[in-house]
Amino acid sequence: MNYLLAKKKIEEFLLEDLSFGDASEFFFESEKVSGSLIAKKSGIVCGQGIPRIICDILRGMNYQDIIPEGQEVKAGTVIGRINGAAKNVLASERVILNLMQRMSGIATATNTSVQRLGDSTISITDTRKTAPGLRYFDKYAVKIGGGQNHRFDLCAGLMLKDNHLAAKGGIKKALSLVAKNIGPMTKVEVEIETKEQLAVAVKSTVDAIMFDNQEPKVIKEWMQEVPAHITTEASGGINLENIARYKDCGVDFISLGCLTNEVKPLDISFVLDGVIKS
Repeated sequence: MNYLLAKKKIEEFLLEDLSFGDASEFFFESEKVSGSLIAKKSGIVCGQGIPRIICDILRGMNYQDIIPEGQEVKAGTVIGRINGAAKNVLASERVILNLMQRMSGIATATNTSVQRLGDSTISITDTRKTAPGLRYFDKYAVKIGGGQNHRFDLCAGLMLKDNHLAAKGGIKKALSLVAKNIGPMTKVEVEIETKEQLAVAVKSTVDAIMFDNQEPKVIKEWMQEVPAHITTEASGGINLENIARYKDCGVDFISLGCLTNEVKPLDISFVLDGVIKS
């Protein structure tokens, strides 16, 4: 996990919850407590760096990860323990759980997609369909779950989608414009929906072709027309329920928006173990 990037974001999340302090702060003077993070469902643990970063920010706390990042756990497993000043432990509880539950849910879904696809020649990637402000954490979780990251932002390569093509009057005009304005260090990918578009794309200088909303049998057929130097992607309408159908379709990777925009958080709870006596 990128410590500096994550720390800056987590500071914002803590400020969101503690902008005017904690109304329950009067409950605590100098008490110190210990507590456990417990997985209530089976899944892939992700986000073990979150409590450690929060301990650095709020001070007076320590975190011990019991389960390594990326390991699968069963329901009831203690995944980590935290101890320290009661007011800080309880004030940070929700931020820790919100992030770790979401990240673990994404990692679990990614791992499930890899297993269900059952094709080591095809990588599973994410998309930019992430929650605002959480893109780094969402994409980190995809990697922990066994996937790869697609573009982080609009600067990370040029992707010509259907609206780009429509805005310029078709794929030929769009690719001609790209050739005149994009240098060799910027990767270019074009989204295609028809065999006619494919014929134009394979004769261009694009680095990658995305087969959008196509059936596996169509992708297999179209792959015969694609030169080996062009990277291929399948996307659109693919999810955990139907991904197995795309095994052996021949593409280099499959991008799944559902990994980050249909997140089912892994149920994790924080249980106070007791007060630490001085």
